[in-house]
Amino acid sequence: MSLRSSSAASAPGIADLIAQHALFAVFQPIVEFDGGTILGYEGLIRGPSGSPLESPGALFSRAAKEGMTTELEHAAARTCIQAFAKLGCEGKLFLNFSAEAILKLEETRDATLAWLLRLGLPVERLVVELTEQCAIADIAGFMPIVAALRETGAQFALDDYGTANASMNLWVRLQPDIVKIDRFFIDNIASDALKFEAVRAMQHFANSSGARLVAEGIENEADLIVIRDMGIGCGQGYFFGRPNASPATSITDDAKQSIRAEHIAVFPGQTRSVSASPSGGMAAAKMLVTAPALPRKATNNDVLDLFNHMPNLHAVAVVENGEPVALINRRAFMDRYALPYHRELFGKRPCLQFANASPVIIEKSMTVEQMAKLLASDDQRYLADGFVITDNGKYLGLGTGESLVRAVTEVRIEAARYANPLTFLPGNIPISSHIARLLGHDAEFFACYVDLNHFKPFNDQYGYWQGDEVLKFAAAVLADICDPTRDFLGHVGGDDFLILFQSEDWRTRVHHAIATFNEGAQRFYADADRAAGGIHGEDRRGNPTFFGFVTMAIGCVRVKSQPDHSHVYSSEMIASAAALAKRRAKQEPAGFFLIDVEEGESIMHMAATPQQPETEARTLN
Repeated sequence: MSLRSSSAASAPGIADLIAQHALFAVFQPIVEFDGGTILGYEGLIRGPSGSPLESPGALFSRAAKEGMTTELEHAAARTCIQAFAKLGCEGKLFLNFSAEAILKLEETRDATLAWLLRLGLPVERLVVELTEQCAIADIAGFMPIVAALRETGAQFALDDYGTANASMNLWVRLQPDIVKIDRFFIDNIASDALKFEAVRAMQHFANSSGARLVAEGIENEADLIVIRDMGIGCGQGYFFGRPNASPATSITDDAKQSIRAEHIAVFPGQTRSVSASPSGGMAAAKMLVTAPALPRKATNNDVLDLFNHMPNLHAVAVVENGEPVALINRRAFMDRYALPYHRELFGKRPCLQFANASPVIIEKSMTVEQMAKLLASDDQRYLADGFVITDNGKYLGLGTGESLVRAVTEVRIEAARYANPLTFLPGNIPISSHIARLLGHDAEFFACYVDLNHFKPFNDQYGYWQGDEVLKFAAAVLADICDPTRDFLGHVGGDDFLILFQSEDWRTRVHHAIATFNEGAQRFYADADRAAGGIHGEDRRGNPTFFGFVTMAIGCVRVKSQPDHSHVYSSEMIASAAALAKRRAKQEPAGFFLIDVEEGESIMHMAATPQQPETEARTLN
């Protein structure tokens, strides 16, 4: 037996700790974002300091072994209430109870109320949290207990929502006053789109049910500001304070400053890493035709028998050690066998005689972007033969050219609704939405319209695929200079991007992007064109022209805070003004131009004039 386990075994039992009043309470603040005030504290229990049972995990584990869990919960509640009353803290006291402990609490309701009265702690200041420790066997029978609890004036909360037994079922049937979102969903929510959407769904339901949400586990400013801007009113976590026997009566100035931060959060899901691309797993599953394969030693007669037994099979793969080595197209094979004496001459010969020894192979994990490149490649055999789908190099099944075209098209159409299908950056709808959020919160920001000089002649000479690589490089450069918690990067279309900066050093970031792109873009040129300083081509009128390297131009519009609402802006007006600034930037040697919105109505009028070309003021509808 280890020293630690020996110490644990010799530690006092739970009944002894309760009798000796050896438990002590610590409190963690729960903060209201409106004003940064403390709504209340969650009371937590600890065992004797320095002992093996100091941590709540060890304490409740020992209680479970001794059959003393409910007794420990009640003792913990009494300890927390006594300490809280003695400290004289303001606000509510949140206490954790399992369903079984709440049932027994009801049995002692009158005595408990009298005890609270003697302590001078009104029951209205108590919030009973139902923990997720165990499932409720009889929810219907539990509901009247919760109703009786509320009749005393105490509030009822659902703790750790989203995990274990804290489910939608409980929320609907018990109708809690407060729902505490489990820390799993809050931690890193600023950069996790799935967590963000999950919490937003909880928020929609809370609005409908009338429950108040508390976000648990807030540990950094980025997560806090996302939660704040979602409209969730309260939070708890180490960012505001750790559990303490003598908790602070107010949060720190740094925490207050974070709550009052003027910048608006960039919600996850509206931005994506430019290196990311849609997984081909789902697309491959849609294309997959489950079909038997033949071994290398199979004969042409074996192929014929398989095609005769499976008339809908368009091809058959030849495999060796589970890996595809060839593909036999049904139509080509059957046409050969229709010739006189072919079966007699070739029937017993190896099937590889009429097989394509270099079939098109699509790995299950291949991205849709990689699949799309097959559509534009010189090798078009997949249209007739189909292709082989593998999983980690092992034969999985077949696919047809028609299914490949359909899968790529469907995925790209879906992606293009809210994200550019090439860079996967937010498209026009999310861009407009974020501008509207900035304007709605009266935030000061800089709208920067990005365009590439000489991109069309480069695209004409080097081809669309190489042009796409330049666009993806531009997206990567722009993403690198953005603070993902403050700056929003979108792809309007073509070689046009839009950045909505809230970073104070936005100007430095802009110039760094221009310099980085201008230098890096030269690697996309052939050596001869790099030495010449550009390429020869034709201008829009067909005249021979020499074009320099592709470079970046960024036009910016400063949108000031308007607390007096002296100017009413719209997403379209902001984008149009930025497009005008971009047009000027393309004429500047440095590739940068700034329009200050203080120039007033003339700027907005210029942005809205119908004479400007559509390409210079793209709408965001």
